[in-house]
Amino acid sequence: MESPGASTRRARWLGAGCLAALVACSAPADSLVACSAPGESPDVEPGVLVITADRVFDGRGGVLEERGVVVHEGRISAVLPLADLPDAAPRLDFPGGSILPGFVDTHVHLDWHFGEDGRLARGAPPEQSALHAVENGIRMLEAGFTTIQSLGSPVDGPVRDIIARGVVPGPRIITSLGSLSARTGGPDAMRAEVERLANRGADAIKIFASESSRDGGGPTLSQEQLDAACGAARERGLRTLVHAHGPVSASRAAEAGCTTIEHGSLLDQATLDLLAERGLFFDPNTYLIVANYLEQKERYLGIGNYTEEGFALMEANIEGRMEVFRNGLATAELRVVFGTDAVAGAHGQNIREAFARVEQGGQAPEDLIVALTSLAAESLELEDEIGTVAEGYVSDLVVVEGDPAADVRALGEVRLVVRDGRLHWLRDPGS
Repeated sequence: MESPGASTRRARWLGAGCLAALVACSAPADSLVACSAPGESPDVEPGVLVITADRVFDGRGGVLEERGVVVHEGRISAVLPLADLPDAAPRLDFPGGSILPGFVDTHVHLDWHFGEDGRLARGAPPEQSALHAVENGIRMLEAGFTTIQSLGSPVDGPVRDIIARGVVPGPRIITSLGSLSARTGGPDAMRAEVERLANRGADAIKIFASESSRDGGGPTLSQEQLDAACGAARERGLRTLVHAHGPVSASRAAEAGCTTIEHGSLLDQATLDLLAERGLFFDPNTYLIVANYLEQKERYLGIGNYTEEGFALMEANIEGRMEVFRNGLATAELRVVFGTDAVAGAHGQNIREAFARVEQGGQAPEDLIVALTSLAAESLELEDEIGTVAEGYVSDLVVVEGDPAADVRALGEVRLVVRDGRLHWLRDPGS
């Protein structure tokens, strides 16, 4: 039996066949033009679809009331008042809902997974890791994340490419295909590894410049090593993402002209000021990474540096991480982006990071939405393509139930995801 109010929440279609086209997980928008009512000759271009909700968040801090988004051939062709929308186009209405740009997570580990024994899998065959990466990507797409940056495994490359070809559903993947660390060697070896990864098709370069937080977070690379790595990446037109927990490693990365500091869980105000002054992005991975580790402790404990002592260090610094995040928000001109460091157990739960940033970190929901969309896109150098609901942008869209500016947890109530013009139903529109 239909629940009370379900009929008012149901997405409205012109014609009978459209719902079936969408329910099949991933239907291209240009297949929907045939769904107009029998005998109708739509006076619209092929491939046009209209999506409406009570409000549209443009991703840059603006909120438009009583607007609809017109999608055409994978792009947003217009954002119009309801009265100006093309009447004959296939249409989805979401009363009470909100339309936002597709969410962006700037730091995940796409292929991390638990093995058949329920424990963290290490050294799994590439084909097995690739299948888990596809599965993890679908989970994140269904949660509204249409673009992710995976830092990074060689199997990310073929998964990135098969999703880009439209063979399987998934988010847009940006990947480093590997990483540099103290084990890479001196400055010459750093430059050579950057060249190797660039030649293999890496979209960015990941650099470990400090220990893990489980080992204390101390620096592991010299200024000369970071100068070499980030300099070589710039010469190849690639961004650099630097794992740096403490002030020394982050400051060296800033001096080397690197792009983004990842984690920064032990940073002081002077270092945050330096990052802002040098124009780096800051991706603090404030909540989900530790929460997931603690929730999944028995599945990690005893593997590598996942020790009782390491877990105790992470747990002891929970409030410290949040305080660094608050200080980062208060630092003038510092661009704090959205990333989760999602590992095994966390894929698809990425939006929990957003809840914590607002509810515990004090970030305004409107600012959180910008960090989650246009600012994250800017950090990926994709700000002219994604992260914004405006004419000409790629049609990466998320429809959620409710108003996330009033209640950030509305971001977890995803009704529809559109990725590059392909529609992904997460709920029956009558539910």
